[in-house]
Amino acid sequence: MDGKHIVWMLMLPILVLLGGTEATESLIDLKNIEGKLVFYQMEGNATYVRDRGELASDVPTETMFELFDPQKNFSSAKFTYTWDLGNGQVINGTEPVVRYYYPESGNYTMWLKVGANVTKYSPPVTEVYSTDVQVLDAIKNIELKGPSEYEVSQDASLIFHVDGSPPIWVCWRFLPNCMPDVTEGCTLTMLYDNMLKLNHTFTSAGYHCLDISVRNEISKLQTSFSLYVRKNNGAQIFFILSCAAILMATFSFIAVIACHPHHHNKLKIAASSNAVFLKNQDSDGQSLILLKLSNIEKAEKEPLLLQYGTQGSS
Repeated sequence: MDGKHIVWMLMLPILVLLGGTEATESLIDLKNIEGKLVFYQMEGNATYVRDRGELASDVPTETMFELFDPQKNFSSAKFTYTWDLGNGQVINGTEPVVRYYYPESGNYTMWLKVGANVTKYSPPVTEVYSTDVQVLDAIKNIELKGPSEYEVSQDASLIFHVDGSPPIWVCWRFLPNCMPDVTEGCTLTMLYDNMLKLNHTFTSAGYHCLDISVRNEISKLQTSFSLYVRKNNGAQIFFILSCAAILMATFSFIAVIACHPHHHNKLKIAASSNAVFLKNQDSDGQSLILLKLSNIEKAEKEPLLLQYGTQGSS
């Protein structure tokens, strides 16, 4: 046996010992895989981060496993991911991201099993993560249940159906003539079901707007309703009757005032009907007319004018 073989035989135990030591150190350093789950949901061109485990149903969802590896121990590792969505769906892959959606609202528990093959000398390192997910229905529509026309001074009751998972925060306000008022705030209401009932009395006719803003844990919506308010017919009839009564009373008063002087004149004529006019001629031949008041009753036939004496010839 030459010297080379002797040297190799002496070096072999040392190399094996070093390799075992490296593998042991890898097992010690890589016994845990640290990281977290982050949820994203896409609606149109917007992407929302759902960092509280509350998701919207029927919305494209993306969940990513973010590895925490400041020492770069897993920089060359090969990972495997097994995603259990909690609704009976299991997805396997080699990427730290999974794309899916929950078709129905409810409470789910998501499980993730992460496996990492670091070196050929060590077994795979695995870690299991779980998180509770609450899937809620997003608010997509507000519907008015009832008429859109009302009357002035009428106690109106407006009922709305708000879809989406409660609890729901509602902020509403009425705008007469649909004129925005930035100085006036809205009334905040909390809904624990999907029905919103508002009681309101309109004080003026015309078009009114009702602004409603709603939101729950994963969505929000703002809309406006146009309501037409007509004049109250009963109030109009009452007003017309009141005006007619006032006019009749006015005309009656005027008629009484107008007839009162005429009646007074008739009394004067009746009183003077007992007067007797006497015409006499004096010594100079001039005629004199004398007025004589007497107590002749109305039924007497004595003439009013009595002529005495003779007239001078012309």
